[in-house]
Amino acid sequence: MGVAMSEEMLRVENLHVSVEGTSIIKGLNLTIHRGEIHVIMGRNGAGKSTLANVVMGHPAYEITQGTIHFQGQPLQELAVFERARAGMFLSFQYPAVIPGVQVGTFLKKSVASVRDDPPKGRAFRKELNGAMAELEMDKSFLSRYVNDGFSGGEKKRLEILQMLLLKPNLALLDETDSGLDIDALRIVSKGINKIAPDAGCLIITHYQRLLDHVKPHFVHAMIDGAIVKTGGPELALELEERGYDWLDVTA
Repeated sequence: MGVAMSEEMLRVENLHVSVEGTSIIKGLNLTIHRGEIHVIMGRNGAGKSTLANVVMGHPAYEITQGTIHFQGQPLQELAVFERARAGMFLSFQYPAVIPGVQVGTFLKKSVASVRDDPPKGRAFRKELNGAMAELEMDKSFLSRYVNDGFSGGEKKRLEILQMLLLKPNLALLDETDSGLDIDALRIVSKGINKIAPDAGCLIITHYQRLLDHVKPHFVHAMIDGAIVKTGGPELALELEERGYDWLDVTA
């Protein structure tokens, strides 16, 4: 296990990103290895979600300088679907509603499109049932339309259910904890902890409370498009207590 733990999942070097000519990320550096949980905290507009979207390949963002490597391969060469097939997963802050598409069908198609050897019929149902049990989700969930009429907590649980089934090498979780009550937060955290030992995890959050359940190896403070301070779990507590002004040299 020691060798696998050191495998590099993501390396971001001197990344600069613009949207419609506006510079958002300004010289960001970050390296994540398999088995590591990294947390990025920062004010609204710091560039946290932009980073997750850029890594996943959102076409609205332009990389103007720097590089991103996933498992040693330059990411610019991979289309979004190729990134997903290679083992990248993005949990959205605001998951899309897909009327008319049942959750069960959606999950089966998702797994089939990403895995080289997707499980058939009974094997898939067994895997799905196990993952749903982990997340305390009722079977009736499968016949509902994707995120249609879902509560915030239900949407986030479905994101984590997808993640458990897709078994990513790199999980990008964009404010997965926002709007969750205590029970939903506990269950979502359980899903993150389940995949974390075998993946690199990047969690974007505003709140320390998620970190009562998911223990990060590294916490990064992000201001104005760059990481300005890195520490352990104690940094999250300090940021929650003191805010960001003490780190902001432009303030």
